[in-house]
Amino acid sequence: MKTQGSVVEIGRVTGAHGLRGEVRVRWFGDGPETLLSLSEVRLGSSIEDPKPTRYPVHRVGTGRAGEVRLALEGVSDRDAAVALRGLLVLMDAEDLEPLGADDFYWHELIGCRVETTSGEAIGTVRELWDSGRHDVLVVERVGKGQVLIPTAREIMVQVDRESRRIVVQDIPGLIDGEGA
Repeated sequence: MKTQGSVVEIGRVTGAHGLRGEVRVRWFGDGPETLLSLSEVRLGSSIEDPKPTRYPVHRVGTGRAGEVRLALEGVSDRDAAVALRGLLVLMDAEDLEPLGADDFYWHELIGCRVETTSGEAIGTVRELWDSGRHDVLVVERVGKGQVLIPTAREIMVQVDRESRRIVVQDIPGLIDGEGA
């Protein structure tokens, strides 16, 4: 998931479902709730797309694991749905439902500084990956490439949104590949 200003990616069209123009959308994040609640979607080729196309949503439903199905106005056959494959579902960050104090959206972590519990600076979060069980922070290290850090609560012990800082456990081998 990426963010550009106040716009966030919340999913990607993965293909068509059936013959009547429904699209399959893979959601980004912990679940499909946001996609299932939309009355309109904006589809763009990238987060920087200056004019994403707006589609009223006629019907939503769950689909394959990690996906939802959307019936969009003006998309009435399989060919039209297939033509949308690869487009991103974009949304204004301020339109997302508020979360609890211990929860966060992916876009809130992009750009945060990451350090260990002992105070060692690691780098800056550039993006997040959905790896199945736990999401993964992709942290850019100055002059050292990137490191992948799971967002498991046992590892990512503090997220301070206001100071844009994430603290992770000091675990041997987590950052430099050293240790057991």
